[in-house]
Amino acid sequence: MNKPSVNEFTIKIANVNGTGSASANGLIMKTLFRMGIPVVGKNYFPSNIQGLPTWYEIRASEKGHLARSGRVDVMVAMNAETYKHDLEEVASGGYLIYDSTWPRHSLLQRDDITIIGVPLSKMCNENFPNARARILMKNVVYAGVLAALLDFDLEVITTLLNETFAKKANLLDGNQLAIRMGYDWAKANLDSPLPFTARTTDKTSDKVIMDGNTAAGLGAVYAGATVGAWYPITPSTSLMDAFKRFCEMTRVDPETGENNFAIIQAEDELAAMGMVLGAGWAGARAFTPTSGPGVSLMSEFLGYGYFTEIPAVLFNVQRCGPSTGMPTRTQQSDISSCAYASHGDTRHVLLFPANPEECFYTAAEAFDLAERLQTPVLVLSDLDIGMNDWLTSELQWSDTYQPDRGKVLRAAEVEKLEIFHRYFDADGDAIASRTLPGDHPKGAYFTRGSGHNMYGAYTENAGEYQEVVDRLRAKWETAKQYVPKPVVQYSEKNNIGIISVGSCDEAVKEAIETLAEQGVGVNYLRVKAFPFNDDVQKFLDDHDKLYVVEQNRDAQLKSLLCLECSVADEKLGEILHYNGLPMTAGFVIDAVSADMAKGVAA
Repeated sequence: MNKPSVNEFTIKIANVNGTGSASANGLIMKTLFRMGIPVVGKNYFPSNIQGLPTWYEIRASEKGHLARSGRVDVMVAMNAETYKHDLEEVASGGYLIYDSTWPRHSLLQRDDITIIGVPLSKMCNENFPNARARILMKNVVYAGVLAALLDFDLEVITTLLNETFAKKANLLDGNQLAIRMGYDWAKANLDSPLPFTARTTDKTSDKVIMDGNTAAGLGAVYAGATVGAWYPITPSTSLMDAFKRFCEMTRVDPETGENNFAIIQAEDELAAMGMVLGAGWAGARAFTPTSGPGVSLMSEFLGYGYFTEIPAVLFNVQRCGPSTGMPTRTQQSDISSCAYASHGDTRHVLLFPANPEECFYTAAEAFDLAERLQTPVLVLSDLDIGMNDWLTSELQWSDTYQPDRGKVLRAAEVEKLEIFHRYFDADGDAIASRTLPGDHPKGAYFTRGSGHNMYGAYTENAGEYQEVVDRLRAKWETAKQYVPKPVVQYSEKNNIGIISVGSCDEAVKEAIETLAEQGVGVNYLRVKAFPFNDDVQKFLDDHDKLYVVEQNRDAQLKSLLCLECSVADEKLGEILHYNGLPMTAGFVIDAVSADMAKGVAA
């Protein structure tokens, strides 16, 4: 029997795509959040058709851990096709709940867990006459069962339902009935609560639940973006949906009703990137959201933007590759392709948010950097951050924020010039001044992706061409002083370190906490940007052994560190997680412990 555990458990719900389970699952997670319990939700859904398996995983953590736990304490098995797999996934001492309306195969047993049958379909068939309502309400009934078994505050659930269906009385009554049916049946027929219980606390009072795509879309609005062009692709489409929704709330002229923004669905990703560059050249803050396959198609235009020095922002919500891969699973497999996207010598500025909160703030940083450096800036999120529900701090914004437009010469400044040269570095930081079309005739220039010299004129002269690309390389060094610094947790007593990136952060932090409890001290650096600055090099220099934790097969972050920094390859160990599921702390702990054990044995 499990020891009593308060606010520390993982629920996993196995269902069938298209049965309306998302609302019920969200209700469970939001109830825990309203009770003040730190919680995170992970949705594992199919990429193609209705009827395939889907899972939703809810982790409650009194300690505030937000990574996937790697264990299942309570499984709600609603899909007969995956029942065997779901049974196997339950941790020893855990519980499995299934619909006992139909008999369960006698071979599907486990002696080390408790199996609970609840006649979910029978209850719904007896209380809801409509076939579709029976399917939908069965999910709400299991939410009521969980509320009883885990001791949820029923008043919180009732309030949430009232808020959700305030304007739909017929739906409200049905949902309230379904919750009570499940709750009352469990209380009358089952021992409750289970050893895993929820208790009201106050740890979410200054938090919100948000996904990264919504946060990034909101951040783009606050950053002053007015143009978005994209071609729909999982898992980034909801980012543009969010941007559109927020623009419609804030960017419509109250007097004329005209939009003060432009959102264009292009015919493909290549066209979308071209539109963004055109808008950036004209002076707008413009962006496109996409994923790995889209970046592949956009690479030619990314090289064009790099060489012609046009500001642009690209949000890459990474998914599993290669090719189409697994569109609804998470990975960090585009680091290399984004860093050097396009042919020829190119280096692109990359930003790596670790959670939805950072997606919001990183959006503003991306637009400022793109204009300050006059170059495309790529923000690398992933599906786990972009589409899953995260507990995050309330977002803050200063009304004093002023967009950094960089070196833009307006009409009065151009008028004073004898002649304007687009690619002439006047002050030695490798960033030339630009003008905006239509401001002043003297500021006109021809933008060309072919060979050009510092004056903007066409050239095939070897020296003139090399002068331009050398300045672009020097601008890369300038970028190091502007990009966000890494996050460092450091103690001089430790000579072992972990380097990681993006959504690995929660798993790594939890792993380091557990390793410290075991007497193993580990320092930590989380990369927030490429190019790497001196803080990254110092961390590399200061440690005897480093583990690079990332979510791809080919150690792309490690490769980038070896290419761009001074470090011996053998100093960097690889901890690679790339099966499409979010990383767990246990995976990191096991990898570090196994490697250290090999060193002791040697």
